[in-house]
Amino acid sequence: MPLPAETDVEQSPLDRDGVFSIICEQLSDILEIDPGRIAESSSFVEDLEADSLALIELVEGLEEELSERISGFRIEDEDLEDLKTVRDAIDYVMARVG
Repeated sequence: MPLPAETDVEQSPLDRDGVFSIICEQLSDILEIDPGRIAESSSFVEDLEADSLALIELVEGLEEELSERISGFRIEDEDLEDLKTVRDAIDYVMARVG
């Protein structure tokens, strides 16, 4: 019997690689870039040329994606200015997951 195209395989426990993957997917969609260009050390503004609107879209996308796994997940507005690199964003999410 064939499996449906959409399965809940993605709902595995969140680890650092999983969070990085989610962030890469969101950024590549928002910025229309190859996910291969995105590294943990990438600066949102300097390396990926993301503007403030793109960062807001990223935050909204992460909140939507992660709230399904982490009840009530939010990135606080005052924390946003501290998120300058992909690594900062991963660390932020991991601190709230664990």
